[in-house]
Amino acid sequence: MPKKIGSLTLYSIDDLHERLGISKMTLRAYLREGRIRGRKLGVQWFVTEEAIREYFNPPEKETPKQKKQNVKYVVQGVNDLVSETEECETIPETLDCLNDQAIISLFQVQITDSDTGEILEIVKARDFIERYSET
Repeated sequence: MPKKIGSLTLYSIDDLHERLGISKMTLRAYLREGRIRGRKLGVQWFVTEEAIREYFNPPEKETPKQKKQNVKYVVQGVNDLVSETEECETIPETLDCLNDQAIISLFQVQITDSDTGEILEIVKARDFIERYSET
């Protein structure tokens, strides 16, 4: 039977096992791995109702590609033979720059956050063209 402390309801491994039909061993593994949020009090695990809801309805995570960022694209040579570097503000501008190159395999595109200067990704020129030519 779940424990009530004020408005907080705590479920033990036994409670979850009975209600969900999941083995106790699996529940303990999920708790240890962090797949279900819980706290160990003494030798017993306890899970809140909120943590159970969170497990079944995880919050959507923003991936770097979904996240709106102010980025710049730096077309650069991949070795010392090609010292050319060109900064581009947009994907079409970057594609034009890459298409102007004689030997595409000698170039890569560094995608950088314009605000922080952090390098988000480095992509081979050919892969960049394949990825963004469709857009």
